[in-house]
Amino acid sequence: MDRWIGKIAVITGASSGIGLTTAKALVQSGMIVVGLARRKDRMETEMNDMPEARGKFHAIQCDVSNDNDVVESFKWIKNNVGKVQVLINNAGILVKGKFTDLENATLQNIINVNVMGTVFCAREALKVIQADNLPGHIININSIVGHRAVKPEREDINIYIASKHAITGFSETLVREVMGQNIRVTSISPGLVQTNLMGPVDLTKLGLPVLQPKDVADSIIHVLGKPQNVQVKELIITSLGENLP
Repeated sequence: MDRWIGKIAVITGASSGIGLTTAKALVQSGMIVVGLARRKDRMETEMNDMPEARGKFHAIQCDVSNDNDVVESFKWIKNNVGKVQVLINNAGILVKGKFTDLENATLQNIINVNVMGTVFCAREALKVIQADNLPGHIININSIVGHRAVKPEREDINIYIASKHAITGFSETLVREVMGQNIRVTSISPGLVQTNLMGPVDLTKLGLPVLQPKDVADSIIHVLGKPQNVQVKELIITSLGENLP
């Protein structure tokens, strides 16, 4: 990770869970991290607990499903922090229920955040990386359900599954689009993770094998720390014994 010291990473959904844990890890590693999330105050509060960190953290209130928000956020970063070289697309939402029972606005919001938010941020990051031919890395936080059908009892996660299949396809397309450039693209697909995405339920109390946000953050550090000539295109991680979806 030493070569990333002082370099800029943008993390979406950085106010909790995987995003927040990863932000802390990268700041400890000496990177300059910019967190994008709707809850700016929470990011600032959480990151204030790291006075000994080697790097720096900046918080920006941003709704990644809003393309104007994303454009303005990356413009601010370029003008006030510097040139982004790492993007971790982590923002995502899940609303439980059969898709036939959910309102159109809810379904559209899932697609807007999970898919278009990823696309918008990748586009803006690539503009900066490509303009100066910088070494870069885009990491899309996917899901195990982005690779396979789910069991009948998991039908309550509805169009979330389709949104993650879209991330699989987008990541594969992005690999090809930046081929020959010094830019790596990685899709990381965790199984069950104990985060707010799954609601307030403690999954471990249900007897389910589950990953913690740090497990995913460690995987992000792992792929990011590989030499620039090594590209981990896809990484699937689950808790030992997990039998989902």
